[in-house]
Amino acid sequence: MEELNIENPLQADLDKFHNMVLKVKNEIHQIVVGQQQMTNLMLTALFSDGHILLEGVPGIAKTITAKLFARTISVDFSRIQFTPDLMPSDVTGTSVFNLKESAFTFNKGPIFSNIILIDEINRSPAKTQAALFEVMEEKQITVDGTTYKMDFPFLVMATQNPVEQEGTYKLPEAQLDRFIFRIKLDYPTLEEEKRLLKRFRENKVQDMLKEAKPVLSPEDIQWARDLVGKVHIKDELVDYIAEIIHTTRNNGDLYLGASPRASLAIMRASRTQAALRGREYVIPEDIQEVCYPVLNHRMILSPDREMEGVEIEEVIRDIIEKIEVPR
Repeated sequence: MEELNIENPLQADLDKFHNMVLKVKNEIHQIVVGQQQMTNLMLTALFSDGHILLEGVPGIAKTITAKLFARTISVDFSRIQFTPDLMPSDVTGTSVFNLKESAFTFNKGPIFSNIILIDEINRSPAKTQAALFEVMEEKQITVDGTTYKMDFPFLVMATQNPVEQEGTYKLPEAQLDRFIFRIKLDYPTLEEEKRLLKRFRENKVQDMLKEAKPVLSPEDIQWARDLVGKVHIKDELVDYIAEIIHTTRNNGDLYLGASPRASLAIMRASRTQAALRGREYVIPEDIQEVCYPVLNHRMILSPDREMEGVEIEEVIRDIIEKIEVPR
């Protein structure tokens, strides 16, 4: 085994990466039942340096999973509950006049953390959501002409309920485009529901949540991201990504196609997917798999297709099936 590692150090690093990911999954699934795909996508987003939007009906552990995910990493964590009366300064912070020094001092808001859970992001109006534009894209906040950089790592995890309409505000396209993934969650299966009830027959969720321990450090995350950057993606596959994105912009089923930010997200996420599967190179299946969570919130259906009840995932699947796969 040592000879293999010497001959192929990248494969040795991928084995180390696999063990690291396994530790995180074990911590999460001590509490969360099922939702394997969600866990994989959350880890993919973390190592791809992207933010996450969790969408699902109430009661399927969106908030619990986000809090648990944050607990597996030894960094600061903050939670912001978005409400209709929340102001931008409640998120970013505000300048306060200091009488002793006769000057304004900046009191940092809850966004100044490493992992931020924004619960029910669609409950605040556009002006509050706009406070996230700069920090999610550039990892900095500008207040009163002064720029404040975020500490590494910086990850926003937001939740929203797609069913509830009263007291909610639709996320603007510019906001949605800043999330690398929209992860849609569904109800557990019958077997998962049985396991869930048996697991929490004696123990409370909050008590078990306190027992979760960190297994990743900021240094581990930086090392993993550097490793993902070494995963090879050949020119034909880069062209394949470009063709997929270009097709979304020339499609009768869509009113709005995907942005160049989406193509970069697919490329980053596909390399991470390859690394998670222990490969040094990207294959077309990696790209196809991440297309769904990357594109499902960035495109808008044409009015005709929306009235017909067509799902955005159906359009993504049609696009993928029509484009020739490089081999």
